[in-house]
Amino acid sequence: MYQPQYNYGMIGLGTMGCNLVLNMCDHGYSIAGYDKDEKKVTQLLALGEDKKIGGFTDIALFVAALESPKVVMLLVPAGVIVDAVLSDLMPFLKANDVVVDCGNSHFTDTQRRILTLANDGIHFMGLGVSGGETGARFGPSIMPGGNVTAYNKIAPMLQAIAAKVDGGEACTAYMGQGAAGHYVKMVHNGIEYANMQMLAEAYHLLKIYAKQSNVQIHSIFNNWNKGRLQSYLVEISAAIFLQKDDLADGMLIDGIKDTAKQKGTGAWMSQDAMAIGAAIPAIDAAVCARILSSLKIERVAAANLFKNDEEIQVCKDVDTFITLLEEALYAAFILTYAQGLSMLQKASDTYKYEINIATVASIWRGGCIIRAAMLNDIMKAYTDEPKLINMLTSLTFKDVVNSCTASLRKVVLLAVKSGTPVPSFCNNLQYFDSYKSAWLPANLVQAQRDFFGAHTYERLDIEGIFHTKWGE
Repeated sequence: MYQPQYNYGMIGLGTMGCNLVLNMCDHGYSIAGYDKDEKKVTQLLALGEDKKIGGFTDIALFVAALESPKVVMLLVPAGVIVDAVLSDLMPFLKANDVVVDCGNSHFTDTQRRILTLANDGIHFMGLGVSGGETGARFGPSIMPGGNVTAYNKIAPMLQAIAAKVDGGEACTAYMGQGAAGHYVKMVHNGIEYANMQMLAEAYHLLKIYAKQSNVQIHSIFNNWNKGRLQSYLVEISAAIFLQKDDLADGMLIDGIKDTAKQKGTGAWMSQDAMAIGAAIPAIDAAVCARILSSLKIERVAAANLFKNDEEIQVCKDVDTFITLLEEALYAAFILTYAQGLSMLQKASDTYKYEINIATVASIWRGGCIIRAAMLNDIMKAYTDEPKLINMLTSLTFKDVVNSCTASLRKVVLLAVKSGTPVPSFCNNLQYFDSYKSAWLPANLVQAQRDFFGAHTYERLDIEGIFHTKWGE
């Protein structure tokens, strides 16, 4: 039997798991890795030959090699595989041991596992990790949630391996009770969907309307990344337009099929938004845009069947349009973050997570996919006004949103006139127009519901619930 000698264990030695192990070892921790695939164990040992790493294909020996109380991290595909791993693992765990799911599990599964393992005194935590392969290896944004006592056991390690900003501030913090960590990661991914979609819509307009080449679009995105739109997604988008194609002449972007896949986290956010009554239309639109993109055969057939009833305009003043588009994109980014964070606040209240939104914004400033200069302002808005319901109304954002949405409106109008789809731009504008409307025609909806289903309605002038026998 192996003598306990490793600080932490990692189950799942794919790219993300392997890179996290190496990251932890770089910061002085000893790690035992486990995988049923012997090749992955061998690969980990080869990559970490100069580090204190153990490799195991026997789960009993793997757990025995860990210091007590044992901390086992999981990086396996979400869903039934997590439950299968837990079934294999549970016979070797005792009260006060900690299991940390670092994958993209659905928050409801995480909550169920927390309650199930608690029956045996074992702490289960959901931990969101963002930053991709490079982030896992050199510093991701880390979103842990669950039992505070369990969190405190791993907090120093998380702070060591996380990305750093502002001269050393770690991009990790306790997110809240229960499944808060995985919920925050889900919201992160939903915002990511929308921001990616809006950059694609900007690319569409620059390519089709402004007739810009890949090199010119690279330059535009690169310049944007030097200003208030500075972000990881703008940065990598700029780089993409210069990537040459190794398999054909020209740029790689032109050889990539115009269909986008998804792993489900954006859809999960849309589903739960409906469940708790949160409005996130820009994120919903981004999910739908990916689904529509996958209908390639249908789209090609429809393109031959239906023609634009408007001539696609040609941009006459490219420089002015680029300025307009930058302002529209800035407004749309703000509106997207506002929708995502408002939903996060509502979910925290609904599920009793006790999430601090300023803290969330703080740890998203480095390491993660949606890291952006804008998050400094978002953190400030929620720090200055801790009870803020929607960041659009904050002193930090209300004036800039009010001015920039004029450009967003112009871009949406231009796109609509030319038949260019801009679903996330458009839905951001609709969100803003609805949110700032003191009156909406929902009184008619109330009346309709009462007419056909006796669902009752409320009045403006008298408190209470009312029903009318319509037509009598």
